[in-house]
Amino acid sequence: MGVTRCLGAQGRGVRPALGKVIVGLMAIVPAIALAPVGPRPAKKESADLLIVNARLITVDADLSLFDPGAVAVKDGAIAAAGPSPALAARFAARSTWDAHHKIVMPGLVNTHTHAAMTLLRGLADDLPLDRWLEDHIFPAEAKNVSPEFVYDGTLLGALEMIEGGTTTFADMYYFEGDAARAVEKAGLRAVLGETWIDFPAPDHRDLASTIAVTAEFVRRWKGSRRVVPAVAPHAPYTCSRETLLAARELAVRNGVPLLIHVAETKKELEDARAKWGQSPVAYLDGIGFFAGTGPGTGVPVVAAHCVWVDGADRALLKARGAAVSHNPESNMKLASGIAPIADMAREGLLWAIGTDGPAGSNNDLSMLEAMDFAGKLAKVSTLDPTVLAARDLVVAATRSGARALGLEGKIGSLEPGKRADLIAIDVRNAHVEPFEDAYSALVYTAKAADVTDVWVDGRRLLSDRRPTTLDAKAIVAAAVAWRQKIRQSLHP
Repeated sequence: MGVTRCLGAQGRGVRPALGKVIVGLMAIVPAIALAPVGPRPAKKESADLLIVNARLITVDADLSLFDPGAVAVKDGAIAAAGPSPALAARFAARSTWDAHHKIVMPGLVNTHTHAAMTLLRGLADDLPLDRWLEDHIFPAEAKNVSPEFVYDGTLLGALEMIEGGTTTFADMYYFEGDAARAVEKAGLRAVLGETWIDFPAPDHRDLASTIAVTAEFVRRWKGSRRVVPAVAPHAPYTCSRETLLAARELAVRNGVPLLIHVAETKKELEDARAKWGQSPVAYLDGIGFFAGTGPGTGVPVVAAHCVWVDGADRALLKARGAAVSHNPESNMKLASGIAPIADMAREGLLWAIGTDGPAGSNNDLSMLEAMDFAGKLAKVSTLDPTVLAARDLVVAATRSGARALGLEGKIGSLEPGKRADLIAIDVRNAHVEPFEDAYSALVYTAKAADVTDVWVDGRRLLSDRRPTTLDAKAIVAAAVAWRQKIRQSLHP
């Protein structure tokens, strides 16, 4: 009886404990049954921006194209580019943008402009180069070019370039420090060359002041994230031997690019032969202009135009590592001639594409148009429809342009580690669809107005065709006011 009572007492104490154990086991068993078999899923990599579902043109060495493709951006650089499903599984992004119905590609690189000359657009047309310059442009510049002119004009050019998909441009003009301020405001990337010329310019009067102004400009901007200062002797026919060599020396000493016009017109070639007994290219080489420049030196040389160059000239340019900036619309409009770009491409000479200044030698800054004209002009001039295929022109307007400016390590293709300079182009419209080849669609049918979105260093400069860094209405209003002022200065 006492034992029974004892067991009963123990039983009453044990049953609740056993109940808790059983309940606990019942809770554990389903958890074990539902536990995944194998390793846990890998943690996704972080990104700031993931662009998905694009027709992706990378312009890498293999010309890789992904459809649908994606680009991941982190800290202003490209983290990855490839198939859209793979990157969507790999990255967790703060922002995801669907590029359905759009081509996404590297930003366009314009290797020759005079951006501030947008304010002189259409001032004089349908004239040969020498009369256009001497009778109209030089007088207008002498009376109007100032820091404010250059700043406002470069802003106008920057706005046009952003809206047309250009993310990097090379410039030759005056007050380039003020052009740099405009570039910084716009968010673009640029190689800005202070122009040297053997007559009083708006911001320097003689060689000594030219050297001083340029040296200070280089000192101020060298090392900038998006602005590369450069030295820009105008041309062999406007710069003495002393000026040309002083420009080269300053560029070499500071490790910055050299930008120059070379062999643009037949008259220039004829005058060079009469004066020096040789072509402009041979003359530059003979005086040592190319010494210390070229690949590996940090001093790329970009020779704009090179319309009137023969095989010997092209061989010299290639041997010296110089690049040619081909400006087809300018050469056509000024009747300067047709540059032998098909020969340059066949011979392995580095060439890229530019628009030239929008004052009358071209009138716009559209690189999409420049690609189209470059291809068609080469075909009709050689009577060969196979030269300069569409993909060659896209390469010239992106990767080759970056290489010409010494920026191939940073931009020109969508590859991991390069800066996130990229654009989106809407192709779901009546003048592009339907198409088979993305390169062909870009070169022969797409227009500047088809560009919808632009990023530089991962920062969005154009969003659904709306500028995000610039006040378009204010910039255009300032341009109209400048035109009235310029007209009054020329016709008081």
